[in-house]
Amino acid sequence: MLPVLLFPQFNPVAVQVGPFAIRWYALAYIAGLVLGWRLLRRMVVAAPQVATPLQADDFLTWATLGVVLGGRLGYVLFYQPGVYLAQPWLILQVWHGGMSFHGGALGVGIAILVFCRRNGIPLLGMADRVAVCVPIGLGLGRIANFINGELWGRQAPDWLPWAMIFPTGGPIPRHPSQIYQALMEGLVLFTVMFALSRSRAVRERFGTLTGAFLVGYGIARIVGETFRQPDAFLGFLWGGLTMGQLLSAPMVVAGIWLIWRAEPAALPVRPDAAQDAA
Repeated sequence: MLPVLLFPQFNPVAVQVGPFAIRWYALAYIAGLVLGWRLLRRMVVAAPQVATPLQADDFLTWATLGVVLGGRLGYVLFYQPGVYLAQPWLILQVWHGGMSFHGGALGVGIAILVFCRRNGIPLLGMADRVAVCVPIGLGLGRIANFINGELWGRQAPDWLPWAMIFPTGGPIPRHPSQIYQALMEGLVLFTVMFALSRSRAVRERFGTLTGAFLVGYGIARIVGETFRQPDAFLGFLWGGLTMGQLLSAPMVVAGIWLIWRAEPAALPVRPDAAQDAA
């Protein structure tokens, strides 16, 4: 049996000033939103232009609300509805953790829908541009999970050289599944999405990039969950699947449908794009 790695015991608090603390998890959300916003400003003006950089600026607020409200409510409804229905005040205690990507995705989807209708922006065109930016936040969030020593993996085989013992995972060497998911849902998915977005032919087929993201994330999450220990309060569900896998399967189906029905929808380039970008 190979020696196992011990969790580095990171401090989950990045900055502490008196009673005020900023956690790495919060910084991951902030960094993901800011970096995604900067990329979105460029994406929306790439031909065919779907919005202006100023509209991308306005959307940042909507995206933030969608991520936070959707992520929290998604966790409440998908993972522990009984607990939060019995003690609804716990819903507001987000500093204790409990965010769902699938809920956040629904929240951002609703934000995109309302924002586009209010501003006369093509829905799928905007969704495509946002989809390219999302893996940035996903990757940073998984790294924050690792720093927090949470959401660790299942028991690792004896031959795995990077098997790790986590403080809350008992004496069992486990897969560092947070790193696996950071690579698949973050680095790999972003690389694929960004490469696809470089093609004007792909950008013109509204819904293609959104579909590619749904398929890519769904597959990455389903694969990643095979290494991740299920939540103790849920365990394995129907057919030995986890909640993350069950929620991700419809995403793959929806993504395939979006790619299949996507049609070119080229828009004229706005003459004020250069002025807005400045």
